[in-house]
Amino acid sequence: MSTHIAAKPGEIAEVVLLPGDPLRAKFVADTYLENPVRYNDIRNVFGYTGTYKGTQVSVQGTGMGIPSISIYVNELFRDYGVKRAFRIGTAGSLRADVKLRDLVLAMSACTDSGANKIRFGGRDYAPTASFSLLKTAHDTACALGFKPVTGPIVSSDMFYTEDPDEWKLWAKFGCIAVEMESAELYTLAAKYGCEALTILTISDSLVTHEAASAEERQQTFNQMIEVALETAIS
Repeated sequence: MSTHIAAKPGEIAEVVLLPGDPLRAKFVADTYLENPVRYNDIRNVFGYTGTYKGTQVSVQGTGMGIPSISIYVNELFRDYGVKRAFRIGTAGSLRADVKLRDLVLAMSACTDSGANKIRFGGRDYAPTASFSLLKTAHDTACALGFKPVTGPIVSSDMFYTEDPDEWKLWAKFGCIAVEMESAELYTLAAKYGCEALTILTISDSLVTHEAASAEERQQTFNQMIEVALETAIS
């Protein structure tokens, strides 16, 4: 069974929200779930299960980066029967028209990570969202009065890069935002026959250099949470 998640069989729902920050997992559980129960505190990477509008939903922190999310998502899909996973997190904008606090739906995830090069023996793989979840999330966001930006993103292995202008090449080829996890989530969902979608909030801009505070990143940005939960129960 799982090495990094302490839950017993049946304690994790088939639908899971995946924030990187364990404290955002706690915020989601405390704010949105009825009768949340914490099933995991190994390494303080918190996981909770409760109900949202009568449907059982879990929320599990994943940490930062592809290696970290890979551990938790492998175990969730393989050991706990999770069927649908929603990454909720922050991203940096790569376009001037994608503003601070905008909602982003990640259609696909380019990456500079070596994970899939290792996995596929040097071949390229195209990590892609579940179309049904993407469409539902887009329709849900619009119905809630939000204006989501949908398109390809970048999952980067490096937060502090040697070339400060590296992002401009991704932007030239249509990528709208950069984060650090979704390429692995989409790849593992395909491997295990599950569905996955990343819903992000723009927390900073590589174009304008605007940035939200750490506290705001952790405890606000509620649009992505609401869209994920409403999509999860649709």
